[in-house]
Amino acid sequence: MLVAAAVCPCPPLLVPEVAAGAAPELDAARAACTDALGVLAASRPDLLVVVGPADRSGRGPHPQGTRGSFGGFGVDLTVRLGRPDTDGADPGTDGAVPDSPERELPASLAVAAWLLERTGWSDAPVEGLGVGEPLESERCFRAGEQIGGRAGRVALLVMGDASACRTLKAPGYLDGRAEGFDAEVARALGAADVAALKALDASLAYELKAAGRAPWQVLAGAAEGAGLGGALLHDDAPYGVGYLVAAWS
Repeated sequence: MLVAAAVCPCPPLLVPEVAAGAAPELDAARAACTDALGVLAASRPDLLVVVGPADRSGRGPHPQGTRGSFGGFGVDLTVRLGRPDTDGADPGTDGAVPDSPERELPASLAVAAWLLERTGWSDAPVEGLGVGEPLESERCFRAGEQIGGRAGRVALLVMGDASACRTLKAPGYLDGRAEGFDAEVARALGAADVAALKALDASLAYELKAAGRAPWQVLAGAAEGAGLGGALLHDDAPYGVGYLVAAWS
C-alpha cells in the first residue's frame, strides 16, 4: 500500500555540476526536494519506487544499483539508483520491457538517483521505472495500482516537469494554456487530489511538453484509496518550465 510520495522536477540542471554558474537559481527547488524526500524517509517504507519520464531506450524497470550518467550533459558524473543489488526485482508494470544490465538510467531517474545520494537514502530498497511520455492514462493507472500492491509499505518518488511553454524563450515557446494547466496540476499535487490527476488531459499535456503527466498519473493509480494528504512545497517556472515539488503522506 502507498504510504508516502514525493513529487520532484527532473531537469538535469538540478545537479549543480550540470548547472555550473546557474546552479544558485535552483537552490530553492533543491531544498524543497530535500524536504520532500524527508517525508519519504519518515514514512519508513519497505520499498521505494522511483518513476520518471523516459524515451524508448529507458522505458521499463531499472533494478537497484543501476548506473546513471550525466556525461551527455558534458559532466563526468555517475550515480547509482540505491545500493547495488544483484537481486533487483522487476516492478511488474504493464508494458515494461525486460531489464538489461547494459542499460543506463534515463535522465529523469539519474536526477532522482542524485537526489537520493545527496540525501543519503538508505531507508529501503529502491527500484526505478521509466515511463513513456505518451503512455495512455489507463495504463498509467494500472501501473500505479500494481506498484502500490508490491509491499506492505510502498513509497513513490515521482519525477517530472510541468509545461515547457510558459515564456517566449521556453523550450516549447509560449502557449497561453500552459499557466492554467500548471496551476491545476499544482493544486492537485498540493491537495493530493487523485481524481484531478486522473482527469489530466494527456493530449494537452503532450502539446505543452509536460513530461510529468504520465508519472503523475502512475502516482494517482498507486494512491487510489490510500487516503494520503498533500502539501505543495515549491512552484516556480524558471526558463519557462514548470517545476513543482510536493509531498504526500
